Amino acid sequence: MKTLLHIKSSLFADHGQSTQLADQFITQWLDKNPSGQVVSRDLVKEPLPHLDADLIAALMSEPAQRNEQQQAVVNLSDSLIDELQQADLVLIGVPMYNFGVPSQMKTWLDLLARAGVTFRYTETGPVGLLQDKPVVLLATRGGMYKEAGMDHQIPFLKQFLGFVGLNSVEVIYAEGLNMGDGVKEQALTAAREQIVQLAS
Repeated sequence: MKTLLHIKSSLFADHGQSTQLADQFITQWLDKNPSGQVVSRDLVKEPLPHLDADLIAALMSEPAQRNEQQQAVVNLSDSLIDELQQADLVLIGVPMYNFGVPSQMKTWLDLLARAGVTFRYTETGPVGLLQDKPVVLLATRGGMYKEAGMDHQIPFLKQFLGFVGLNSVEVIYAEGLNMGDGVKEQALTAAREQIVQLAS
C-alpha cells in the first residue's frame, strides 16, 4: 500500500491556495492509488517547537544523558523523520509569507536535521541519509518571484531536501495570485494542469 505524506503550512487552513491545490493532487492520486493512504500533518494546527538552545541541546545529547524533557524532543523528531521515511510520496504546500517559507515549516525542517540520522559529514562533504523519493512542492505566491530572481523559498527547500537525501523534487508554481482575477485564474489553471500530469 502506497503512502502519501501531505505537509500543510497555510495560515488559512483549507481556504489557502496551497491547501486547495494539494486537495486536488490528493484526489487525483487516490484515483490512481485507490488503496493508498494519505497522512496529513498540519504544521499550523499542530505547531512544533521553535529552535532554541534547549532544543539543540536535546537533539545533540547522548541517549544515556537525556532528561525526560530532552527525550520528549528526540521522540518528536524521531516520529517526524519516521513519518517522512515511511512515505512513498511527499506533497508539501509552500505559501510565501514575506519572501520566505512559513515559520511553521522552518520548525519542521529544524526537527528533521539530525547529524548521524538524516545526514552525515564526510571528507568529501555532507551526505543525506534519507531514502530518496518523489517530493512535490506547491509554491503559491501573491506576486511574481520565480523569474524575477527573488525566489528565496524553492532554492532553500531544494538545498535542504537534498542535504538529507531527497533529490527527486518537482515544483508546481502558482504565482501572481494577488495581481487580479485574470492573472490568478491563469496561474491556478496552469498549476492544476501540472497536478493532473504529476498526480497520475
